[in-house]
Amino acid sequence: MTTTNLISSGLNLYKAGINQLNNLAESVPQLFLRLLLAWEFGESGFEKLHGTNWFADLAFPFPFNLLPPDISWGISTFFEITGAFALAFGFATRFFSISLMILTIVAISAVHWPEHVSNLSELLKGYRIVDEDGDGFGNYKLPLIYLLMFLPLLFGGAGKLSVDHLINNKFN
Repeated sequence: MTTTNLISSGLNLYKAGINQLNNLAESVPQLFLRLLLAWEFGESGFEKLHGTNWFADLAFPFPFNLLPPDISWGISTFFEITGAFALAFGFATRFFSISLMILTIVAISAVHWPEHVSNLSELLKGYRIVDEDGDGFGNYKLPLIYLLMFLPLLFGGAGKLSVDHLINNKFN
């Protein structure tokens, strides 16, 4: 086999691989995003379902501070558990993506955001998973990652391996 034939065969193999990846691009990435987010939010929701309400100890931002802590706890638990199942099956994905994004933004502002910020370097100190030092700089890294993970689902939908896709095909 000549060098030209070897390069040509390699390019054809590469193109075939890219075509296969392109065929999976509208199903597999969304499925894994949905499953990972479903696991994380479901785990949190079931912890709330079987735990005690610690929302009474938080200072929620306006307008979320208008709701009593028991109602906020119930809403959070409901959306985390229901949203987890919906994401896993790809049902009402955009609705539950925006719902869980709002829930995450509230969590960032009430729990994960720095207590005080006077400059950008202090804000960046809170970009971490855990506030092990208890220094008040927060720990908003993981919820921020979740927010970014929701964006493809919000804008692109659940993908082909979903109930949303089946419903869309049935009615269109």
